[in-house]
Amino acid sequence: MSTATTFPAGAEQQNAKIVEGSDGLLLEVDGRIVPNYDATLHPFQEGDVVTGHVVRIDNDEVLVDIGYKSEGVIPSTELSIRKSVDPSDEVSLGEEVDALVLTKEDQDGRLILSKKRARFEKAWRRIEAAAESGEPVEGGVIEVVKGGLIIDLGVRGFLPASLVDIRRVPNLDEYMGQAIECKVIELNRSRNNVVLSRRAVLEEQRKEDRERILDRLQPGQVVEGKISNIVDFGAFVDLDGIDGLIHISELSWSHVNHPSEILSIGDTVSVKVLDIDRDRQRISLGLKQTQEDPWQRVVDTYNIGDELEGTVTKVVTFGAFVEILDGVEGLVHISELAQHHVENPREIIQPGDPVRVKILEIDSERRRLSLSIKRVEGQVLPVRPIVPPPDGDSGQLDDVPELGLSEDVFASSENQEQPTPDPSG
Repeated sequence: MSTATTFPAGAEQQNAKIVEGSDGLLLEVDGRIVPNYDATLHPFQEGDVVTGHVVRIDNDEVLVDIGYKSEGVIPSTELSIRKSVDPSDEVSLGEEVDALVLTKEDQDGRLILSKKRARFEKAWRRIEAAAESGEPVEGGVIEVVKGGLIIDLGVRGFLPASLVDIRRVPNLDEYMGQAIECKVIELNRSRNNVVLSRRAVLEEQRKEDRERILDRLQPGQVVEGKISNIVDFGAFVDLDGIDGLIHISELSWSHVNHPSEILSIGDTVSVKVLDIDRDRQRISLGLKQTQEDPWQRVVDTYNIGDELEGTVTKVVTFGAFVEILDGVEGLVHISELAQHHVENPREIIQPGDPVRVKILEIDSERRRLSLSIKRVEGQVLPVRPIVPPPDGDSGQLDDVPELGLSEDVFASSENQEQPTPDPSG
């Protein structure tokens, strides 16, 4: 820095006068024109924020020229809210920085400044505005602590682990050093307390993504997605940001006991959009609708009176179910098992038996098929001794699990010679 010409006490006031047209920057003293250094000094008070340029970086402090009579000193502890910082990591020579005036003149006559407190003041104004408007703030992750992350916003913001993401994050260390956006959910300046939520930002983005996806989806469309979750009642499909549900009844044309029988998490599937509830942002999907309907093959291929091969799938008190195609079962009522009276269907057939059946009725609307074994010419099944099932299982209807569509077949089955038991027992 240049050094000013000095005068005896009172001499400047007595002999100096401002040079006209110099805006007070030049003085005439005893006929000489000299700079008016005092006019270049910007007035400031302790607590003010000033701007200057870094002129020197030492191990424990930084010198900043703010246009004052001497450089300001920023101790290393006043550079950042981070702990144990290296001054060279925080500033560079020539960099313009804002600093808050802590002391205009300490015991050594130095001007003491704080970069972190100037940033702190600016940060609080920004954070308070963001909290009021609901806009997100951005900061870098500087620490992983018990229960969450510390975010550098100019002040230390706390991001609880439960609010880091929509789903639970098993390892918070992966966020170290990342710049992330968060919403301010709690603010207390007197306690320097800032609580943040990244989850709120992600949920808002997800909502926008959902609305965008819903806008382009229509019932009847076939779309592709990935299985994101499997539950007892169906499977969820991720459609690029919004989950749709395939109910278990819409997974296959054949009966499904559990979705995991045919799907795994991560599978890519083509599904048909069945219904969209735009208010609740819910999408109903169908998987079986993208596959051939075996019932259409029955309608197109077979007629009443046709005989074909089948396999017994279930034996119950009122008859047996026989699968004639993958996904298509028909009911052989107990009265259609044999020419003679049958007390228990297990006298004649067991699950897994191959049999020939004759089609008695095809109800394509209700997807019901009535079959007969006794009407197949030349087919006589042997009478078997009844062996009690293990564990006391009586083999009766009330011991049969969910029968799906086949229950309906039985419920209105015709050609019955005796009252039908209640399926529920």
